[in-house]
Amino acid sequence: MLQKRLAFRYRYRCVLACFSVLATASISAGCRPSPAPAAAAAVSADTWAVVDGKTITATDVDKVFRRTRDDAQPLSDEETLTAKLTILNDLIVQEILIAKAAALKIEVAQGDLDTAYGNAKKNLSDDAFKQELTKRNLTPEDMREGLRREMLTQKVIEHEVSSKISVTDQMVTDFFSANRAQFHVPEEASHIAQLVVTPVRDPQLANSTGDDATTPQAAAAKAKMLMERLKAGASFRDLAAGYSEDPESAPRGGDMGLIPVSKLKEAAPALQNAVLNKAPGTVNVASVGGAYTLVLVVAHEQAGQRDLSTPGVKERITDALKSRKEQLLRTAYLTAIRSDANVVNYEARRVVESKGAVTAAGPPSLLKK
Repeated sequence: MLQKRLAFRYRYRCVLACFSVLATASISAGCRPSPAPAAAAAVSADTWAVVDGKTITATDVDKVFRRTRDDAQPLSDEETLTAKLTILNDLIVQEILIAKAAALKIEVAQGDLDTAYGNAKKNLSDDAFKQELTKRNLTPEDMREGLRREMLTQKVIEHEVSSKISVTDQMVTDFFSANRAQFHVPEEASHIAQLVVTPVRDPQLANSTGDDATTPQAAAAKAKMLMERLKAGASFRDLAAGYSEDPESAPRGGDMGLIPVSKLKEAAPALQNAVLNKAPGTVNVASVGGAYTLVLVVAHEQAGQRDLSTPGVKERITDALKSRKEQLLRTAYLTAIRSDANVVNYEARRVVESKGAVTAAGPPSLLKK
């Protein structure tokens, strides 16, 4: 499964310090030589990025890494640092969105945070959940703060993107008229969406983050992380657009449309089992040859011709049109705010300058401000 391209590229901008030289007039001899500028201070090894003056530290990244990683899947030093660089990139965007939340006076209600925290416990007892956090060297406060930040960013996206999308009845009618053949179902079918993770390096990427698992261990850890985020309430469409390694479906948020049952029965048994007889709205993981496919069952359809009066048709068209518009606006919005922000990713630069060298303490701190 090859990917076509990155949905968007982030640009990093350097901060240039300008110095004005004040010439002192000498009564008898004129101007003295300009003094040499003071040496720039070294950036701490714990500083991994700076976003509009706000520092993101190695500790910040490590907390997210410990919260989402699968301890059962050991990673090499290179795989660990790759995963952390992906998290760092997410935190950079998150920091920009949180600043937007403050400007928009958007907050997370305490009750909503309590609900999200309860959902994150996944039916574990209080003691079992505390043990799990201790194993990951996290505190309940760390967990709650991570959830709060994620919920804030979702609220900003809803305010700045989702709320601005509208689909009229005329747009739905026009789409149906132009695509009537799509609503004839010749045989029983299932509407599904997928999020694919492969264990090999993909020469091209079509997801919006550029994230790419390159080993079986990294693929397993990534699939685990994504399922954890889904359980915490993340949007399947957003995760598929951001992380799926399938070049065709990633830009559509993983949407695969209707798949006839006859085609499903030609798939690997694990993929069949993830779809057939599964309730709409459920997400199941299929593992085939070291690759992982997270499958969302949207709906099951019987054979026959549909029209706009058929239950669910108008809603599906509305959702599809809204999804297309939202994906476009979301990509444009995130690209714009990232371009407008003053971002320096020091850790990425360190890795580049060290030519990928990794030690137990990470790559050497080579950069200066």
